[in-house]
Amino acid sequence: MIQDLLHSSPGLSNFVIFFLLATVFLFVILGFVTYAILAERKVLGFMQGRYGPNQVGGRWGLLQTVADVLKLLLKEDLIPKAADRPLFILAPVVAFAPAFMVVAAIPFTDRLQFADIGVGLLYYIAVSGMTTVGILVGAWASNNKYSLLGGMRAAAQMISYEIPLVMSVLGIALLAGSINLNEIVEAQEKGWFILWQPIAFIVFFIAAVAELNRVPFDLAEAENELVAGFHTEYSGFRWAMFMLAEYVYMFAMCALITVLFLGGWLPLPFLGFIPGAVWFALKFSLVVFILIWFRATFPRIRADQLMEFAWKVLLPVALANIFLTALLKEFLNIF
Repeated sequence: MIQDLLHSSPGLSNFVIFFLLATVFLFVILGFVTYAILAERKVLGFMQGRYGPNQVGGRWGLLQTVADVLKLLLKEDLIPKAADRPLFILAPVVAFAPAFMVVAAIPFTDRLQFADIGVGLLYYIAVSGMTTVGILVGAWASNNKYSLLGGMRAAAQMISYEIPLVMSVLGIALLAGSINLNEIVEAQEKGWFILWQPIAFIVFFIAAVAELNRVPFDLAEAENELVAGFHTEYSGFRWAMFMLAEYVYMFAMCALITVLFLGGWLPLPFLGFIPGAVWFALKFSLVVFILIWFRATFPRIRADQLMEFAWKVLLPVALANIFLTALLKEFLNIF
């Protein structure tokens, strides 16, 4: 971890070490986003009986996303005349920065983590909610009715689904006796929490899909209703920052699901010889695949169904799960 590196390199400036590690970390995230987009397009193509990217970079289209990024960077950056210029420029940064910050708190193995925060779970929930501000600011600053509708939808959706998402992880905190992400993983040596908390997993996963604005909860960007939603007026690299934030959050949320419910880097008992980093990557990749699978399978739901499902279904189920978990903890005393 970073603390070990700081202690082992007393001659180097702490600022330099932090800067170098943050740069490496950023490039790792950008690499994931680049090939997660490619993987999504290839998987969707396979599931829908078509090819997907297969021209740029050989038969697998390995450089297709790289070419798309270069195209975005070279496109003209347009700012509407009627837009609130300072807020319009600031909004993509406000949307992206929290996504990068929360990934830093995720433990990928017991030794590979950028920042071991004692209240890592609380930190993730608190910081990730700041992206809503960036989305709403960008929608308002665009001075476009479709953007504003998309921003209001996104804010209402993210606030509504944040509540059952938080409620679902309270059961995890009860069983683990901690909100430190490393300690939550260590508590799963007796069994992954997906086995002890199946209701919490289902609630958390559904709420996570809604938080990510992905199908079937992509109402904030409903193309057939709102053009492109809150980023209708954005182009070039500013639009790319909104897209980057979306996929970085996908990385962060899938990693968090792996940590909370799938044992993180912990192996199956009879396969302990496989390194923890490999286990984490396999579990993480499975969660990413399921999110892509959802996009290829489900239709978009209506706005009223979206809100009713959060408040009338997920929230009561999450509250009931907390009650059941307390009984499990008190009477079975397994953890």
